[in-house]
Amino acid sequence: MQFTLLSVLDYAGVAMFAASGALMAAQKRQDVVAFIFFAAITGVGGGTLRDLLIDAPVFWVLDPGYVIVCTVVAVLVFLTRGRGIHEQGLLWLDAVGLCVYAVVGAAKALSLGVHPVICVVMGALTATFGGIIRDVLAGEPSILLRRELYITPATISASTFIVLRILGVDWAWASAIAVVGGFIVRAGAIQWKWHMAAFEPPKAKDR
Repeated sequence: MQFTLLSVLDYAGVAMFAASGALMAAQKRQDVVAFIFFAAITGVGGGTLRDLLIDAPVFWVLDPGYVIVCTVVAVLVFLTRGRGIHEQGLLWLDAVGLCVYAVVGAAKALSLGVHPVICVVMGALTATFGGIIRDVLAGEPSILLRRELYITPATISASTFIVLRILGVDWAWASAIAVVGGFIVRAGAIQWKWHMAAFEPPKAKDR
């Protein structure tokens, strides 16, 4: 059951990130090849970094299904012209993918015997790196440079999952709780502009 659920979540996370990548290509009025490229790089970018860092076989190299999913999603977005999904839609798709993929990344690292603290880091990297690459390639300001919460929700999802698993909570329940918890924080950032306090340099008289 664990393997099945992990696979479903993994494909779901890839598909959602692929959709956000394809929608970015739509905003930039690119051709279908660019759609596929943006979808693939966004969909598998974070997981690729995770696998390289924990010395695991790169997941999409072993299973071409992930690349196929990215391609299908990209072509569908291209053919439908992203109809009905605009900038806000991209943000919400990215938000769901962010939290799902954070759990997937943490779960995979945990299954390979990685230390729980590093599992949280791997979850956050898995969830955020693809979106960072997408923004850089599209010439958009990186999400990391905005004050809204992005890495924080991913870290919350990953850390919640790891803590619940250590406490013996069922895999499915731990995943669901972790995804919902992170999504609530990300939704607050999108809807109500939640953000953490920014650094304020000392004034001249205080130095």
